[in-house]
Amino acid sequence: MKHFWKFRNSAEDPEVRVLELNGTIAEEGWYNDDITPEEFKADLMESSGDITVLINSPGGDCVAASRIYAMLRDYPGKVTVKIDGLAASAASVVAMAGDTVQMVPTALMMIHNPSTVAWGDHVDLERAVSMLDEVKESIINAYEIKTGITRKKLSNMMEEETWMNAKKAVELGFADEETGADGAQAYAFSALSVARNFTNKIAEKAKKPDGITVSNRKAALYERLLKF
Repeated sequence: MKHFWKFRNSAEDPEVRVLELNGTIAEEGWYNDDITPEEFKADLMESSGDITVLINSPGGDCVAASRIYAMLRDYPGKVTVKIDGLAASAASVVAMAGDTVQMVPTALMMIHNPSTVAWGDHVDLERAVSMLDEVKESIINAYEIKTGITRKKLSNMMEEETWMNAKKAVELGFADEETGADGAQAYAFSALSVARNFTNKIAEKAKKPDGITVSNRKAALYERLLKF
């Protein structure tokens, strides 16, 4: 499994650990380029002390993001989140867990409505809509705790798919301060390109060796997939 995160010691303070999170946030490790909660927890709890979490992620599974958010909130040391590229979608929820949230001047944050894949009759689709409403409320909880913005305004911001540079994020309370770059990475992002890449990865992993038939396991994972 290829991991898009790693630990290293801070150049400024050897007693502070730095955890770099780069890639899709997923509930299970089947993308080959993801950040999964169980492996994240193992690395997080491997040592103690203050930690700086560098985030560069287009988002992913909101259940996985919720678990990582909870782990960071419960971590006994001080957690400084530093966005050095992109914290979009579910990754913005993870960012809300920091005691302090920093953004480099060129970083971006994006919040929007959760989405899912659903099929069936009208009852199934109504259930999917109801589920998405509840998921959205749970996401708003994290934003509200951090920013103090009203739930109605946060809901509207998600409806509109709101992008924030560092100054705007600080102004609205999603971040606490601008800061200098620390290994910042260039990142080209569009909703269409991420969605296409995401779909291609699912299709690739769902195929059997002959490249034609979808396995039952991957079909089940796809069915319950909740993308944010």
